[in-house]
Amino acid sequence: MTQSAATSVSTRLWEPGAATGVGSLPGTDPVEACRLVFDELGDLPHLPELPDRGAGADMIGRAAGLLADMPVDLQPSGWRLVPRPGIDLRRTRDLMARDLDALGEVAAGYTGPFKVAVTGPWTLAATVELQRGHKALKDAGAARDIAEALAEGIARHLGQIASVLPGARLIVQLDEPGLPAVLAGQVRTPSGFGALPAVEEGVVTERLRNLLAGVLLAGVAVPAGVHCCTASPPVGLVRQAGAAFVSVDATLLTPADDDMIGEAVEAGVALMLGVVPARDTELSDVGRTVEPVRSMWRRLGFSSEQLREVVAVTPTCGLAGVTPAYARVALRRCREAGRALADDST
Repeated sequence: MTQSAATSVSTRLWEPGAATGVGSLPGTDPVEACRLVFDELGDLPHLPELPDRGAGADMIGRAAGLLADMPVDLQPSGWRLVPRPGIDLRRTRDLMARDLDALGEVAAGYTGPFKVAVTGPWTLAATVELQRGHKALKDAGAARDIAEALAEGIARHLGQIASVLPGARLIVQLDEPGLPAVLAGQVRTPSGFGALPAVEEGVVTERLRNLLAGVLLAGVAVPAGVHCCTASPPVGLVRQAGAAFVSVDATLLTPADDDMIGEAVEAGVALMLGVVPARDTELSDVGRTVEPVRSMWRRLGFSSEQLREVVAVTPTCGLAGVTPAYARVALRRCREAGRALADDST
């Protein structure tokens, strides 16, 4: 694909120099979290996740609560599929409703791009348990059903968000931190003494492709991508699955990853690159923050103009484990870093 084609794809998603969060933030107040996001990430805000609120606010609980006709309950070992809805599912959905109320209070009238993160089908299947206690990933039919129920649930979720922000352009991020373990056969059994067999790459790709293509709002496709912040993320697989963007930790990328990143850019896949540490730390100047991106781009040989069109900046991972003060500093640095990259081509 030509440079102009890649640029046209990315500009449909966000403006040059944009920055966004990965998803999670510290704290328990959804109104305060939304204000932080819209204050610091006004070019590409996202729906905050606040796992400090407890069960149902975590990434697995939130996504499991979206599953259509597949109720879940919280067991000592984690989230489990159950025959009928219970108090844990009601609490999960109540927390989400409060998040949407907060969004409407803070962002009424917003008309730009807005990102929504949801745990992806493979990480969900590798984490949620069947009624008899095995991981859903062990049962191919159950894993398929989860993906289909998730697609339906995401569509309903997007409809709810669109009713709150009718002028926003929605973007969906599938969080897949468990994807490398699924591919490598490293998902532990509930006992912890064994591991489930690796899932064939073709099956993984096809399931992701179906879900990415099936992210709909009122029957219209919504741009969707995949976030995976591990070392050596499966960017090639995500590209083959038809992702509109891929989100990775840029500080973990090495020259060995250049080919897969370059192929993604050439195929028109936009990039969300994590450069701001997701831990409380003293930040250096913004030039050092963006250096991993600039170094990679120089190795790839793409133009600086293409960099500003294709790349959005993020923290390296979610910020739930940091202090509220650092969360604000980190999101502000993401905004500064995005603008610094955009200025490279001016």
